[in-house]
Amino acid sequence: MKVMSELENNNKTRANDYVHNVYEQLKKRNMHETEFLQAAREVLDSLRPVFFKHPEYLDEGILERITEPDRVFTFRVTWEDDAGRVRVNRGFRVQFNNSIGPYKGGIRFHPSVNISIMKFLGFEQIFKNALTGMPIGGGKGGSDFDPKGKSDREIMRFVQSFITELSKYIGPDTDVPAGDIGVGKREIGYMFGQYKRLKSKFDAGVLTGKDPEQGGSLGRKEATGYGLVYFVDEMLKGKGDSFAGKKVVVSGSGNVAIYAMEKAIQLGATVIGCSDSSGYIYDPSGIDLEVVKQLKEYSNKRIKDYTMDHPRAVYKEGCIGIWTIPCDIALPCATQNELDEESAKILLENGVTAVAEGANMPSTEEAVHVFHTGGVLFGPGKAANAGGVAVSAMEMSQNSMRLSWTAEEVDEKLKLVMKNIYTSANEAAINYDYPGNLVVGANIAGFLKVADAMVAHGIH
Repeated sequence: MKVMSELENNNKTRANDYVHNVYEQLKKRNMHETEFLQAAREVLDSLRPVFFKHPEYLDEGILERITEPDRVFTFRVTWEDDAGRVRVNRGFRVQFNNSIGPYKGGIRFHPSVNISIMKFLGFEQIFKNALTGMPIGGGKGGSDFDPKGKSDREIMRFVQSFITELSKYIGPDTDVPAGDIGVGKREIGYMFGQYKRLKSKFDAGVLTGKDPEQGGSLGRKEATGYGLVYFVDEMLKGKGDSFAGKKVVVSGSGNVAIYAMEKAIQLGATVIGCSDSSGYIYDPSGIDLEVVKQLKEYSNKRIKDYTMDHPRAVYKEGCIGIWTIPCDIALPCATQNELDEESAKILLENGVTAVAEGANMPSTEEAVHVFHTGGVLFGPGKAANAGGVAVSAMEMSQNSMRLSWTAEEVDEKLKLVMKNIYTSANEAAINYDYPGNLVVGANIAGFLKVADAMVAHGIH
């Protein structure tokens, strides 16, 4: 027994040293990429028990390989605005890992886009995609182009220039981009049209997020928000609870937030707050979702205009204040690092029982620690918001088979995917001695699937 104890202790020390050394090397090589390093640290720390139990992964150099993208493309995007002025933006595509399938991940158009954010999102996508059970690898792309205030023609010209360059690196069996912030079915339509023009063939599976009338999947618009709520529902069921009668606060008011609110309301909850980048609204009688949809999906107005239809609702400037609203369930669906330690403490003091991420990494490390130590059910983004990419993979399947599933068929498949993700993350957390910690569980479950494929494919 003493020999085994010493062996175990040596394995644990070796595992800890390995993780530490890999992360230190990452910091040296990517010292200015704060978002990427934050995402990598969270994943690497949670994988320590894996290397303790499976030292063979150390010998294969899996961490060094999985934290380095297969390739990164940066390119100039030149376009002409309506005034005839030449504009220049920067485009990105990070193809991170294709061990279990073609690279898959959205394209984001936003002024904040840079290489650090692209790598953070692409790295997260590896594990998120693996968790879906679909044969898709991890990637991400985008540009610092801001579509706000641009005409349809300006957006079309920019997108055509963007995809002309990106088309060199993508394909149905190579890399399949989708939409993300600033990229909806309009932008995807422009991309597909230009790609088709360049390639002289109809490769419907090269992009997902298309209009259902043009090869897209029904249910894709709702998928991330619905999937988030299905995941939370599984967390609650694990504690013998449900959405019925719960007060819910959702940050954001884009697709993810709107359809998370819709599904939460369908399951018996009352959504009392939502936000946009300017501020937030609090409606204690329950958010009128149709008004929010009218403002955000059809009119492109600000969330403060909600009070024109509902004068009893309260609007306040500054979106971070939304976390001061007492609620049972909080769903951050806006952007990375929007929920900090102070906000997490306020939510905890006000009685929150469950938090799940509809956006990518919206909670800071300190906030996650507050939730875990406070006994709050916490669903990390790579598990909780995987519904969108799951339905994107379903769109790829439909394109390959020249089929179109009904919205009900897609929704049933989505429910099953989210249930399986929760089960996989929960079981991995238990098996590796972190019961209830779905951050660790999701990271381990996703990692094991990818790592085993990397080992099977040999060193490259």
